[in-house]
Amino acid sequence: MLVLGLTGSAAMGKSTVAGMFAEAGVPVFDADRTVHRLYRGTAAPAVETAFPGTTKDGAVDRDALRARVLGDDAAMAELEALIHPLVAAERDAFLGRTEAAGCRLVILDIPLLFEVGADRDVHAVIVVTTTPEIQTQRMLGREGMTPEQAEAMLARQLPDAEKRKRAHFVIDTSGAFDKTRRQVGDVLRAVAGMTAG
Repeated sequence: MLVLGLTGSAAMGKSTVAGMFAEAGVPVFDADRTVHRLYRGTAAPAVETAFPGTTKDGAVDRDALRARVLGDDAAMAELEALIHPLVAAERDAFLGRTEAAGCRLVILDIPLLFEVGADRDVHAVIVVTTTPEIQTQRMLGREGMTPEQAEAMLARQLPDAEKRKRAHFVIDTSGAFDKTRRQVGDVLRAVAGMTAG
C-alpha cells in the first residue's frame, strides 16, 4: 500500500486538497480532525489535568487551550507529549484498516509532518502552498485569530519554502478550485505507477 503524506503551513488550503483526494476515492487520515475528536473525548481528562480550566462540559475548550499554550514552548511540548501518541495510535489503526481492505493508496494529512518526523513514514510527500498574501488573508479570516496568534502558529512550522524543497509534489492553491483539482489529478496520475517498495 502506497502511503502519501500531505502537509502545508497554516491556511495554505491543505484541507481543501485533502477533500479533493477523498472525493477521488483515496482514503484520507486527517490528523487535525483526529485531534478534535480526541479533545471531545479520550484526551479531555488528561488535558484538564495538565492545563486546568481548559475544558468545558467534558471537552477541551480549544480557544482556552490555545490561549494557554501558544507562545509557551514548554506548555506546547507538554501538550504534544500527551496528544501525539494518541494521534499516532489512531493513524496506525487507520493504516491497518485500509491495508486489510486492500487499498492501494492512502493519504496521511498531517500539518506538522516534517516537524514531527512523520515524513520518514511515508513513500512520498505532497506540500500544499499559496502566496504569503493569500495565506495571511486566510489566517486572519479565521474566527478569533489575531495577528499575534497567527505569528505564533507560523513560528512553530517549518517555512513554506523549506517544505516545498523537501516535497515530491507541490500543489498551489492560489488559483481557482478547478486549477487545484487538476493538480490533484496530476499527482494521482504520477503515483499510479509507484509501488510501496
